[in-house]
Amino acid sequence: MPRTVDDFDYELPSRLIAQAPLAERAASRLLVAAEGALDDRRFSDLPEYVRPGDLLVFNDTRVLHARLYGVKESGGAVEVLLERPLGPHEALAQVRASRAPKAGAKLRLADAFEVTVLGRAGEFFHLRFPGNEEVVALAERYGKLPLPPYIQRAAEDADEGRYQTVYARNPGSVAAPTAGLHFEQVLLETLTQSGVKLAWLTLHIGAGTFQPVRVHELSEHQMHRERYMIPPATVEAIAATHAAGGRVIAVGTTSMRALEAAGRGGALAAGSGETDIFITPGFRFRVVDALVTNFHLPRSTLLMLVSAFAGCAAIRRAYAHAIAREYRFFSYGDAMLLSRDDEEAACDAL
Repeated sequence: MPRTVDDFDYELPSRLIAQAPLAERAASRLLVAAEGALDDRRFSDLPEYVRPGDLLVFNDTRVLHARLYGVKESGGAVEVLLERPLGPHEALAQVRASRAPKAGAKLRLADAFEVTVLGRAGEFFHLRFPGNEEVVALAERYGKLPLPPYIQRAAEDADEGRYQTVYARNPGSVAAPTAGLHFEQVLLETLTQSGVKLAWLTLHIGAGTFQPVRVHELSEHQMHRERYMIPPATVEAIAATHAAGGRVIAVGTTSMRALEAAGRGGALAAGSGETDIFITPGFRFRVVDALVTNFHLPRSTLLMLVSAFAGCAAIRRAYAHAIAREYRFFSYGDAMLLSRDDEEAACDAL
């Protein structure tokens, strides 16, 4: 029987959707799901569960000021949320307006520059930016930090720092790799001093990550594309870790998507590319052994991913446990530590 989005639904009280970060990053809660048991801890306890010789792989992308406000030629208001740059002067974007702009239309953004609508690309608009400055530079100068749609407030000054990881360095995302938001510099130092290795990759997260699954059967869903880059040093560190019997632990689903996309052909390859990998139960994981992740939306592709990784029954138990104990959910919420389950194939409704 084909899997459907209904298999990945659950009831979440709205009060559990975190609207702001905690005062300290590592003060968030950590639900450890291992060998059928659930352990309620603090994120600062993570070093107790990561062994010397393990490798943590982080996504070092940086969130762009990707939300731009402006007007159409008619004077009507318009809001542009960048999805991803397509080059120095072109980008895909979500465009909100009373009427969708047509190809050839001009949009004046931030009362500073004009972009041209080249056409549509599915749910997104293809925009051309002026040639005197690159898309990323214009967004950083004139845009606003985008918060996820389930955070019911505008971005504040505090979000400028807290909606970035402490190791963010490559601008290009419109959403944070939220599992990494829990890490403070002192925690990273504690891990390395205990013999844990750290490695880095970049996957630029697009606005498509918040798009709902609009089909009933999963086989009909088309994932959005995201660009990634995996350096040779990370590939070498992963090979050395596995050769020595250590675990590769992805920090966040974005790190996992990049690694598993690059490893689909067999051997993990360094380099850059784009991926629309859609990970659902039955997927064969080749690279990642454990995962640090936040809690994900009902009926979302990320909930399908963690169910594929840890087993649907394990995720069902963990989410029920987290709701009963009032964990904080989504981007500014709490975290989980999951181990890979290669045995479970069945996936009943959550």
